[in-house]
Amino acid sequence: MALLPTAADVAAAAARVAPHVRRTPTLRAEIDGRPVVLKLEHLQRSGSFKLRGALNALLSGEPPERVVTASGGNHGLGVATAAGILGVPAVVYVPRTVPESKAGRIEATGAKLIRHGDAYADAAAAARAEPGRYVHAYDDPAVVAGQGTVTAEVVEESPDVDAVVVAAGGGGLAAGAALAAGGRAVVTVEPSGCRAVHAALQAGSPVDVEIDSVASSALGATRIGDVPFAVLRAADVVPLLVSDAEILSAQERLWVEFRLRVEPAAAAPFAAWLAGRVPGELPCLVLCGANS
Repeated sequence: MALLPTAADVAAAAARVAPHVRRTPTLRAEIDGRPVVLKLEHLQRSGSFKLRGALNALLSGEPPERVVTASGGNHGLGVATAAGILGVPAVVYVPRTVPESKAGRIEATGAKLIRHGDAYADAAAAARAEPGRYVHAYDDPAVVAGQGTVTAEVVEESPDVDAVVVAAGGGGLAAGAALAAGGRAVVTVEPSGCRAVHAALQAGSPVDVEIDSVASSALGATRIGDVPFAVLRAADVVPLLVSDAEILSAQERLWVEFRLRVEPAAAAPFAAWLAGRVPGELPCLVLCGANS
């Protein structure tokens, strides 16, 4: 396994990516009589937190001549955007099931888009055969450290937050949160039909899971990465599950109450909080993307 990232790596990543990313705002609110903080990461360039990890990966070490990745959508868009910012040619493999809205935005960056297979694993296997710097969506220490910069901003701006709540797919955002949370509780939220993190923490090791959820285009990892799993297991995170119905209801409420348009995956933390499952007196819910 690659060396695990640390809190110091997150701090270094924050300095690297700062010139290229938006420092997304936080929103303090009271909902149903309870205080909460929302991290509006869906306002990030490329529409999700994925740009942070992609930039840190490309800015760590020698600059690559070519970057290759596989993605269900958001990571590919983040890598393609990062490559465009840095002037590096990019090739992005996606499964044929990728939403056209995400595929079109990837192509609009100038990256080469290749549709392959019916699942992320199929696209990833093909992408690894391409020459160039392969940037994994979540199983890469530099990517995990980059994703941790979301939580680093939360902690800096809202030090009274006592829990950070993130949607979890392959575990990159969650692992980054665990590194940057400064001892605060870290809560992972997954759809009951996309439970790679939850299943791995229960089993004590990464395991393969079936995928069936309205949020599967963003949270559809069939297996947590080895790097994020090691970080999350050591951090003793709180894994939660929500139903698709709860996600869609939370997504709608974010729009009706705050006019925040997020993708289903980003509404998962809010769904868990609305259901009263999130610990803490003042949690921060990371709204991670808007590329539905």
